[in-house]
Amino acid sequence: MTTRTILLIVLGLGIIALLYVTLVDGQSGIDTPIDPVRYKQELMDERAKKDQNFRTGSDSPITNKAQFSGLTYFAPDPAYRVTARLEPFADKTQKLVVRMSDGSEEVYEKFAHAVFQLQGETSRLLIVKADGEYTVLFQDATSGKETYGGGRYLELDSKQMSDTQVVLDFNAAYNPYCAYNPGYACPLPPPKTNYR
Repeated sequence: MTTRTILLIVLGLGIIALLYVTLVDGQSGIDTPIDPVRYKQELMDERAKKDQNFRTGSDSPITNKAQFSGLTYFAPDPAYRVTARLEPFADKTQKLVVRMSDGSEEVYEKFAHAVFQLQGETSRLLIVKADGEYTVLFQDATSGKETYGGGRYLELDSKQMSDTQVVLDFNAAYNPYCAYNPGYACPLPPPKTNYR
């Protein structure tokens, strides 16, 4: 083989690799399939970090850290990680006044509705934005029974969001600090932010 032939082969392989990264990796976006075993391990690791922070962190809502043995979590279930269709608000200046658990109020920017299928039912949740962070404040059938009655929160990763879709991972939904300590004021999900 001549040097020129080798260079052409290397160049051709480089172009193929670049096309693969651009078309396949770039196209996969937020719909990338996950490895269930790895996903569950990463989730368990995140939960262990959260428990450690609740046990030792200066901003922890736990008052009796010596007796804190960790939070109670639902078993990890990849089925509760869904891709939702985004329905953005045409008027980007819409605001939402949210009541806090202490009676005060906070103002959020209305970003979009997320429409998704979960357990065979279509649901629609409001995504709000504050300080550059995207959040869903919601209640579901577990509220007041297995989870905090005031509702839970779901922080959204902007890397798992496009102009038309977002990943909602309900395995990462959490109770606010006021569920553990009434000294904290927490936003309460506004009406019509429930899913079944």
